Amino acid sequence: MKTDLLLQRAKELRLYGLVAHWDEIHAEAWTKDLILWEEKERSSRGLERRMNSANIGRFKPLTDFDWNWPKKCDRMAIEELMQLEFINEVNNLIFLGPNGVGKSMIAKNICYQAVIQGFTALFIGASQLLNDLTAQDGDNALGRRIKYYTQPTLLCIDEIGYLSYSNRHADLLFAIISRRYHQKPTLVTTNKSFSEWGEIFPNAACVVSLIDRLVHRSEIIEIDATSYRLKEAKEQSIKRNEARHLKKKNKRSDKNGG
Repeated sequence: MKTDLLLQRAKELRLYGLVAHWDEIHAEAWTKDLILWEEKERSSRGLERRMNSANIGRFKPLTDFDWNWPKKCDRMAIEELMQLEFINEVNNLIFLGPNGVGKSMIAKNICYQAVIQGFTALFIGASQLLNDLTAQDGDNALGRRIKYYTQPTLLCIDEIGYLSYSNRHADLLFAIISRRYHQKPTLVTTNKSFSEWGEIFPNAACVVSLIDRLVHRSEIIEIDATSYRLKEAKEQSIKRNEARHLKKKNKRSDKNGG
């Protein structure tokens, strides 16, 4: 039975030369080690490829997030989302809140966890995605880029709402969301409520349909807080001032002979 399982693993790795001579080598002590080394190496390389493709960049781990800072933030829901059940259920995620409250940080943590668990993911800013699509020259090139954004298991579109876009941008975003609809989950961070999306895409006819497809089978997490980045900047400023005062005090003490 163990030999059969080992053979199955060799077939899954497509080690056809090994499989072809299986009767000759399956009893050798090195056979199991060879298959294990190949599995580990492929797993490592696959993780590296997925991580590079995900474009997550630097981010603060969720363990360092100050849950006491926001006035409103469903910690239990976010920690549950980190289990990634929403991917298997093909549910979209929408993080809604003002600038600097941790939406992107949480989204990056979820994308990172998805990659670790073997899924493909892509984290990209809304302006970068939309400008990339509008820059494509010709239908074939555009079709390839739309396919590129449709392929990842998890697509995270960051910061929808910080800029306004043309009808063409709205149509292209609608094309992406529509192709992923019921197929793969999309994560969106935005500082605008859906009633304000008409300001993001002024006069775009597809806005209602875009929101409808995005919201259907989705979980919306609202975060209400003042800017976390501003909070951190103030805390760092206080620490620097305290360090300066301590340094000055030590200098005076040294000058006066202790």
